[in-house]
Amino acid sequence: MDEPQLRNVWQNRQRRDSIRPLSEPLGWLMKHRLAKRVRQIGQLAVAWDECIPDFIREHAALVGLSRGTLTVAVDSAPHRYLLQQLLQNGLLAAIRERFRSGALNRVKLVPGRFDALNFPEDVRPASGGQPRAEA
Repeated sequence: MDEPQLRNVWQNRQRRDSIRPLSEPLGWLMKHRLAKRVRQIGQLAVAWDECIPDFIREHAALVGLSRGTLTVAVDSAPHRYLLQQLLQNGLLAAIRERFRSGALNRVKLVPGRFDALNFPEDVRPASGGQPRAEA
C-alpha cells in the first residue's frame, strides 16, 4: 500500500467525535428547566405592570424570582425608598392578589443599573439626571 492509502485507512479507523447540534441540549434545557420559570416570571411581570405606577416602573426592573422572593433592581435611592413605601402600604398585597400562580412572600429591592431597550422614544437618563451618551 502506498502512503495515501495508508493515511486513508488510518483516518477511517480513528475514533470519530460525536457532533451534536447545539439545539438538542438547549431545547432540553428550555423545555425541562426554564419553561416553568419563564411562564411564572411572565405572569408575575404582568401583575407587576398592572400594579406599579408608571413613574416607578421606569426606574425598576424585575431581576428574578427564587423561593418566593422577587428581586427587583431599582436605579436610584429615592425611587427605591418610594417603592419600598408603596410595597409596605398595600402594593405587595395587590401584586399577590393578581399573581395567583405562585407564592410571592416578599420583594427584595436591590440597587442596580440596567439599560432600557434603546428605542428612540425610550431613552432613560442616568442616575445623575444627565442623558446618557448614545453608543
